[in-house]
Amino acid sequence: MFDTIAPRYDLVNRVMTFGLDRLWRRRTVEALDLAPGSTVLDVACGTGDLCRDLDDAGHRPVGVDLSPGMLRHARTRAPLVLADAARLPAPDRSVDGAVSGFALRNFVALEAVFAELARVVRPGGRVALLDVATPANPVLRAGHSVYFERVVPRIGALLSDAGAYRYLPRSVAYLPPGDTICDLLEQAGFGAVRRRLLSGGVTQLITATRRVLQ
Repeated sequence: MFDTIAPRYDLVNRVMTFGLDRLWRRRTVEALDLAPGSTVLDVACGTGDLCRDLDDAGHRPVGVDLSPGMLRHARTRAPLVLADAARLPAPDRSVDGAVSGFALRNFVALEAVFAELARVVRPGGRVALLDVATPANPVLRAGHSVYFERVVPRIGALLSDAGAYRYLPRSVAYLPPGDTICDLLEQAGFGAVRRRLLSGGVTQLITATRRVLQ
């Protein structure tokens, strides 16, 4: 599915988020709070949007994705690797941080992915994970539901692949509650876990620090 939508993935993202996805990704990079020159994995990097933002911030990004089509259409200078997020091709404690944008709900097992992040991120390193959320305000929640479930699939059908953009709104059902995600990060070996809502609660940004090994 992701191979199919790769050619117009960036365009559809810009249109359906009114360009806010760029702001959310910049906030994700800022929330890493790492020194320039840090090596940062972009897990499920897609076409490399976060890699470009990491590069602009002075970091050294490396993109990892399971979709060959996404990697073929990536627009970034960063090294790109075809790999499974649950089997990252990186040595233990070899990177300063990791990011992921709108991918958590597509992983079969978050525990395995978080365990891999804990393995490859050095003690004191940081992760910043961006994904969709549901607004708490009932009015915003109702409007968001109509837009996400009815309008987004139509945009996707017009600009890309209808089937894929019917799945993507439904995929939110596979995303655990925010508190559960934070708990899973804690169990994997991260501390200082923080979850914040962006743009009225339509997206969430979760950050954490790899605990120092005892």
